Amino acid sequence: MAAKKSSLNPFDDDTDTDDEEVEKRVTSSSLNAKNRYSNDSGGGNVEKENQTVQELESYALYKSQETTKTVQGCLKVAQEIRSDASRTLVMLNEQGEQITRTHHKAVDIDHDLSRGEKLLGSLGGIFSRTWKPKKTRSITGPVITKGDSPKRRVNHFETREKLGLNHLPKQQSRTREPLPESADAYQKLEMETAKQDEGLSDLSDLLGELKNMAVDMGTEIERQNHGLDHLQEDVEELNYRVKQSNQRARRLLRK
Repeated sequence: MAAKKSSLNPFDDDTDTDDEEVEKRVTSSSLNAKNRYSNDSGGGNVEKENQTVQELESYALYKSQETTKTVQGCLKVAQEIRSDASRTLVMLNEQGEQITRTHHKAVDIDHDLSRGEKLLGSLGGIFSRTWKPKKTRSITGPVITKGDSPKRRVNHFETREKLGLNHLPKQQSRTREPLPESADAYQKLEMETAKQDEGLSDLSDLLGELKNMAVDMGTEIERQNHGLDHLQEDVEELNYRVKQSNQRARRLLRK
């Protein structure tokens, strides 16, 4: 009974047993079984046949626990990526708002420049010809796209985040009854398998959310690129008209 109890998971750090010598022997034999499995290249059927059921169960439990740790590690990495992606979405939203504000400033400059052009055109004396600036295109301001704005998407995301409605690791909210001390290796394997299924389900949900966030990032970047191109055209038009106004002012000053 002592040997059976101590060999349930020889790879754990738990050393609470009544017979340390038995535990050492079982652990040593299980480690040997592990080495035989790791060194097996496909032709180790004879070695596997030499393993006891107890050693095979212990090694299977060890590998299952390692798989659980790997799944949890992947889930943690995905959560960190999700946090970075959330901050990136917020930064993209702020950047888009700044581009829009800049374009509105360009519209204000256009209004002020139009008034200045009218004043310059009315100057020059009674017999002078009325001056009119040449305009290649009109200043239309920032492009407003249909659909949800990036600000609305980010605010919606932040609201869900504050309310706790966004994806959270299910393992934090799920309560699992601990296994009794008398649980055998099969029950522990079932427990590890359930943990892995939950972790993979959480990971799948996170990856789906990351995909949607990546699509939102791509859409927002494309929208900003289009807005920057339109802003550049308006700025070039304003520069052209400012040069004309400066030339008109210099001619008036020479008179």
